[in-house]
Amino acid sequence: GKSYLMNSLAGKKRGFSLGSTVQSHTKGIWMWCVPHPQRPDHTLLLLDTEGLGDVGEGNTKNDTWIFALAVLLSSALVYNSKGTIDQYAMEQLHFVSELTEHIKVKVQAGDDSEEDTEFVRFFPSFVWAVRDFTLELKIEGQPVTEDQYLEHALALKPGSSKKVMEYNLPRQCLRRFFPTRKCFVFVQPALWQEIGQLDSLPDSALDPQFLQQSRRFCDYIFQHSRGKTVKGGILVTGQRFSSLVQSYVDTIRSGQVPCLDNAVTAMAAIENEAAVKEALARYTAGMGAQQLPAELRELSEAHGRCEGDALALFMRRSFKDEEQVFQKQLVAGITERYGNILAENEAVSRETCRALLQELSAAMQQKLSAGDYSQPGGYQVYDRDQNQLVMNFRAKPNKGVKAEEALEQFLASKKAEAEAVLKADNLLTEAEKHVAEEKQRAEMLEQQRKAAEEKQLQTEQLMKDQERSHQENVRQLEAKVAAELASAKEEAERALQSKLEEQQAMLQKGFTEKARLMEEEISGLRREIDSASKSNFLSKIFETITEGLRTVGNVADYMRSRKQGGKGSSHTSKTKTRK
Repeated sequence: GKSYLMNSLAGKKRGFSLGSTVQSHTKGIWMWCVPHPQRPDHTLLLLDTEGLGDVGEGNTKNDTWIFALAVLLSSALVYNSKGTIDQYAMEQLHFVSELTEHIKVKVQAGDDSEEDTEFVRFFPSFVWAVRDFTLELKIEGQPVTEDQYLEHALALKPGSSKKVMEYNLPRQCLRRFFPTRKCFVFVQPALWQEIGQLDSLPDSALDPQFLQQSRRFCDYIFQHSRGKTVKGGILVTGQRFSSLVQSYVDTIRSGQVPCLDNAVTAMAAIENEAAVKEALARYTAGMGAQQLPAELRELSEAHGRCEGDALALFMRRSFKDEEQVFQKQLVAGITERYGNILAENEAVSRETCRALLQELSAAMQQKLSAGDYSQPGGYQVYDRDQNQLVMNFRAKPNKGVKAEEALEQFLASKKAEAEAVLKADNLLTEAEKHVAEEKQRAEMLEQQRKAAEEKQLQTEQLMKDQERSHQENVRQLEAKVAAELASAKEEAERALQSKLEEQQAMLQKGFTEKARLMEEEISGLRREIDSASKSNFLSKIFETITEGLRTVGNVADYMRSRKQGGKGSSHTSKTKTRK
């Protein structure tokens, strides 16, 4: 039965429990995740469902919800029946004709044709597994394939009587809802008395034809089952699958009908919020490896790398980020963290420079205290020592971004001291003292100019950072939107192909009116594919979002607001290494 086939897909003899009595063995839906045997970057997620029509339940609603959940959660749905595909087997599939009552695609549902078109986009492929098959695959004396056998069983009858409509309904739903259909027939695997121990029997004890059929079945599932997607062609990861299950089950328990749009929106909110946190953590970890104090160019390069990595991570994990709400949160978070790092770098640079100047000026302070500069000619010695101090300070590496500003403040603090030494030097004439004073003023102005230039260069670098950040955000967003459009287009093309094939089948069987009614769906899908292919669609998107991203990513504004808010004084006042 089902559990044996699922264990075969997992490559195991045991896993999902096999029932060997008349009592239904599997209850609810059991899940098993194993590495995909043919796709290294995929997980094979197997869902073994409770059998339909369990007399122990005494409740058809349970069957309906089990079936609906299986459809919603899978990318390939395997329906397992016994004997032949006859009218009784079709009647057991009445759940298919009730799916429109138990699954909604949109919050505001349209007409039935709109729902049909939407269903075929995200419904799984349908595989009918017929076990204990004993008949010859022949129709009207001619051999047929398993797939032809299935399509023959799904053929509609002409007419509009109640009996004909009841006959056609499950078949019509299968044809309309499921984009691809496949059939496998299996002979009895072993002797009747051994079937109860099927999971313990060696392959040598099983019918060779059954083993061959099982291998063909597994190979088909591995090779042709697509990755699970939801509306829009969005791939479902393990985390997203967990959100979907929770959303659907909670909705069913509340007595409501699961809505795909609502489930995807809820899933997107959870995933996008987590994507922002994960991306910010990646950025913070990357920038945390920078040693402070650092030159702004070094921090800028690191910021560019770390922001690009964080954005790439966010783009991979996020989806359905309407109006880029979560991307803007990420940009704002990165801007804030970069601003904090810049402020911390400034604070560490100031303290580093202050400590260095204090160290370099210690000898001058000793001379000053000893009166060495109070002797005739002392100012010349003082001026020479101070110039040497400035040269030594500038020659010292790794001072950070506040070197010239710190030197300016240091020299300004020594202005009164220098004037006192100059006045006390009676070896100099008044004219020479005047020249020395002018020289002091010129040097101070030059140092102020260098400090202002240092600040201006840093401001320019921040503006470059902002523009680079904006361009990187737009570049990655553009690539993501283009990829999402391509996925949505591919999804629409699959739906179109399915509808065209069904329309052609209707025409061949003489159902001209049914084929004509499908034309509106087909035209709508063609218009959607055509609009997704037009390049101006992307440009319209970016006209509405690029300015918003630019605004939230203004580092210079953040730094100014930070200083005005008095936060600059909160940084530690000792040199540190960020690890």
